[in-house]
Amino acid sequence: MRNKLTDELAICGLKAVLAAVEFHPETINRLFLREDRFNLFTKTCKKLAERKRPYKICENEELERISKSVHHQGVVAMIREPAVEPLTREDLDLWAQEGKTGLILHEIGNDHNLGAIARAAAFFDSHFLVLNENDSEVRLTTSAYRIAEGGMEHITVRKISNPVSFLKDAIKKIIVIGTDVRARQRIGDLRKIIANRPGDGKPGIALVLGNEETGLPQSVKDNCSYLLRVPGTGNIESLNVSQVAALFLREIYDL
Repeated sequence: MRNKLTDELAICGLKAVLAAVEFHPETINRLFLREDRFNLFTKTCKKLAERKRPYKICENEELERISKSVHHQGVVAMIREPAVEPLTREDLDLWAQEGKTGLILHEIGNDHNLGAIARAAAFFDSHFLVLNENDSEVRLTTSAYRIAEGGMEHITVRKISNPVSFLKDAIKKIIVIGTDVRARQRIGDLRKIIANRPGDGKPGIALVLGNEETGLPQSVKDNCSYLLRVPGTGNIESLNVSQVAALFLREIYDL
């Protein structure tokens, strides 16, 4: 839940709040928690008091009202509204030079998918998570942070306005892998693709994920280095987009 008057976002769920406390405590403006959670946040409450920021012991009903979620797990932190900056050429150069892995999300559906993908990205050491700023359904929300289970604190989130234009630039510097249920090549071919490329060391890799129902538009697929699919029985057409992300990121992590 966003508080437009204070430019704050509520994050809830024990792991999400603990990660914010550990890695970005300066973003926390206020803390609300059940009494049984207080021992986990004693130092945080002390630091908030030193910064003249409030904390409050609450019952479940108040925590639910603050977070607009029954899944608060006994703690809600109000953080500064996350600002998603545009992806710059410097970001792309870093991506290429340091062999980073990143994900480009093209109309993936909703913030629940975003949270699940962020969790997988953090687990498999993906550096960038790039959103399409024209996709109003995918935003950094309370739900996205909760489902990410702390993953948001470990990744750099950026945005682009024109995915096709970005990919035309990116493909010159990094390997762009598009996911496509009808692709000829499979996820298992990724190792051979990387091994046969010119140059040494692990390259920068961008994984492009699309909508579960419609997939990637042709204009995006035309600007990928390779299109790969996850093979399956065919009993159903596709996996959830976050499952696809996890499978590909596991493969890339192991290169």
